[in-house]
This record gives sequence, structure tokens and C-alpha cells, in this order.
Amino acid sequence: MSKEPLSGVLLVDKDPDMTSHDVVAVARRCLGERKIGHCGTLDPMATGMLILVIGNPTTIQDLLMAEDKEYVGTATLGSTTSSQDREGEVLETKPVPALTLEDIKAGFDTMKGDFYQMPPMVSAIKKDGVALYKLARQGKVVEREPRFVHVFDYEITRFESPEIDFRVVCSKGFYVRTYAHDLGQKLGCGAHLSALRRTRSGHFKFIPGKFATFADLKEGRRELVQSAMYSLYDVSKLRGA
Repeated sequence: MSKEPLSGVLLVDKDPDMTSHDVVAVARRCLGERKIGHCGTLDPMATGMLILVIGNPTTIQDLLMAEDKEYVGTATLGSTTSSQDREGEVLETKPVPALTLEDIKAGFDTMKGDFYQMPPMVSAIKKDGVALYKLARQGKVVEREPRFVHVFDYEITRFESPEIDFRVVCSKGFYVRTYAHDLGQKLGCGAHLSALRRTRSGHFKFIPGKFATFADLKEGRRELVQSAMYSLYDVSKLRGA
């Protein structure tokens, strides 16, 4: 007798140094399900919340992806990189001036509410059917369309030059590494994103017993992973639908 196909939503606490597709592949092996997708790519260096939709809930994938996100990150002043984060090649270094917390806040305040953000070349956005990051690897820079984004809230949690720890709540399609890069441009010394963690996506937060770690998936802890899944009914209640 064949087993009943799984259907639901699973939160995974993603480890660094892996792609979102890596997590999906390991989840497929752990759960024995092929129909698994993710909501909102996390860069390899980033950690935190990756939402997996399993089975029938793939039909609500677009709804979950459209919701706002919360991140905590670190911007390092004084150098810009090709990818706008610590994994890229250093393009330029500048001395960091004697900035005050008020200077930093003024920089962040220019990127609050509605504004346009230029997507980085190292991104999955496609130009004529080719992902921009593939063109970037060939040394190509192409024209991109600015994206309309929104920052609902931000907080500076630590400033010890050249590092700035921050929290940001933002809309779909927002690039936090571009946020850090643009802050550096506004402060006149350049900056790149040196750490990033997604802490919330829409109504989903990390609750004990309601998320899986990458180790759970990799080590095949199927029953534990299944017990952490949200059913369609759970998702509807959470979203107030």
C-alpha cells in the first residue's frame, strides 16, 4: 500500500554556505517527496528562515512569497564588493570617517518607506532568459530596472565602527546586501553586507518544535521533521484567512 503524499509547510533554519536549492534537495531525500519548493531564496552566506512548501501547498507558494520579511544583518563599512556581500571580490576600499550614531541613522532614514532599489548584478533575476549572476561571472554588466520596494521598519542594534548591526522589515523582492551597499554610498565610505539572517517571513516565526534544522533533514529525521510541519489549516489560521 502506497503512503499518503505529504502536504504542508515546513520552516527550515538554513545553515550558511549552502543554497536554498541544496536545502530543497535534502528535504526531498529526507521526506521521500519530489513536490517541494521554497518561498524566497536565501543567499548561500545567509542563515535563518527558509519556507518549504510540500505537496499541494505549492499552489499557495506565491502568496507566502509576497509577504513581508524581517532580517538581522551586519554591514561593514570601508569596502565595496562585486556581490555587495562578503563573498564577493573587493572592488574598492576607503577610510571610514569618524561617524556618529546620528550619521548612521540619517543614512538609514533615506531608505525608509517606499523607494526604488537597483537589483545587484549577482542575483537570480533574468535578462533575456539568462540569470544575471551568470552574466556577472562572464564579467558582463547589463542594464537593470530599479525595483519598487518598501522598508516598514528598521533598528540599529549595534554600531562599533566599521560594523553596524541592524534589523530591517521589508517587502518582497528587497535585497539586504544592496541595502548595506547603498548605505555605504550615502555615508561616503562604501560598505558591504558581512552577515545576514532571516528571522521572520509574513506570519511565520521560529517557534520551538515548529521548525526543522538542516541537520534534521540531512540525518533523515523524518518523523521529527513531519511533526514540525504546518498543515494547510494551520497556515490559513496563521494568515487569518
